[in-house]
Amino acid sequence: MAEVDGPLDALVDTYCLGWSDPDPVRRREFLSAALAADATYTDPTVHAVGVEELAAHIDAVFAQQPGMRVLRVSRIDAHHDMARFGWRLVQADGTALPDGVDFVEVSAEGRIRRIVGFFGGLRSI
Repeated sequence: MAEVDGPLDALVDTYCLGWSDPDPVRRREFLSAALAADATYTDPTVHAVGVEELAAHIDAVFAQQPGMRVLRVSRIDAHHDMARFGWRLVQADGTALPDGVDFVEVSAEGRIRRIVGFFGGLRSI
């Protein structure tokens, strides 16, 4: 697997801004720039189809945790059209919640078409 810098970094960071900007209009602009129109987002709490469904989910998360930010905390590991990266949700007071990881599939047009997110690390056996 390859760690990458460059356009994929910018794409993922734009997506993270879609989770972090306090302005819902700007969040939608970031999401629209990073995601395919019919992109899917799935995590343990939701399955959203399209930019607007994901934006509405993020709006609900923001309502519960105003001022939160999602920060990418790892390099991007990628092969073929797939990538993964670590992230951290930081609350407005600076408290960090357990890290998570997202797996993304990138379209031929260079936009994210699928995101699968996991909360926390893997547990040892």
